[in-house]
Amino acid sequence: MSFIEKAGLRWSALYRHFLDLLFPPRCLGCRKPGVWLCQACLEQVPRIESSFCSICGDRAGNDGLCSRCRTRPLRIERIRSVLYFEGVLREAIHRLKYRGCVALAEPLGSLMAAYLDEHPMPADVVVPVPLHITRLRERGYNQAALLAHEMARGNGLVVNEHTLVRERATAAQVTLSAEERRLNVKEAFRCVDAGVVGRKVLLIDDVCTTGATLEACALALYEGGASSVQALTLARAR
Repeated sequence: MSFIEKAGLRWSALYRHFLDLLFPPRCLGCRKPGVWLCQACLEQVPRIESSFCSICGDRAGNDGLCSRCRTRPLRIERIRSVLYFEGVLREAIHRLKYRGCVALAEPLGSLMAAYLDEHPMPADVVVPVPLHITRLRERGYNQAALLAHEMARGNGLVVNEHTLVRERATAAQVTLSAEERRLNVKEAFRCVDAGVVGRKVLLIDDVCTTGATLEACALALYEGGASSVQALTLARAR
């Protein structure tokens, strides 16, 4: 990315921050002033119970694995998510991701930091799932990177946004089946940082559905020499 493009992204983020100052936050659920997400509304978002797959974090059977990981286990060490992708959290993620409300990265990243406090996932470096350069230019920021920085701020972790690159633009995953998602992101990522050799990596993204994107990122990181790869997402789709 050129210097001019980087400067453009910075100004885009500053402009959005200025708008946030002009329009102070109100809870996206109940409209309570002063916060984007009040505690009462957050408590209505379903928690992910303990009976989930030990690998991908999806619903599990009696053996602790989901049907997919039982037949085709992922290479990624494990995927964990804070809350289900529902209610006020779904609205918050949509606003962060598609409507430029970057101020939401702070409270949402704080939720991820609090989760790590309760459920440690030891890591040497935090790596956000990257956007393709064309999508980054359109959006002006990578929501996964914003979440990673806010989360790391509360845990003293190091974030490296430049470890992974998305080498090709991929189709939107929303309407795809699990197998279509896997093929869609297959070999779409590449590790370009030798600094991950022998290190534990924690991947960060906003939402996990089937884990296909996180698995593709993990495979690229393993090829780059990472000793282990785990992933934490803010939300999990049912």
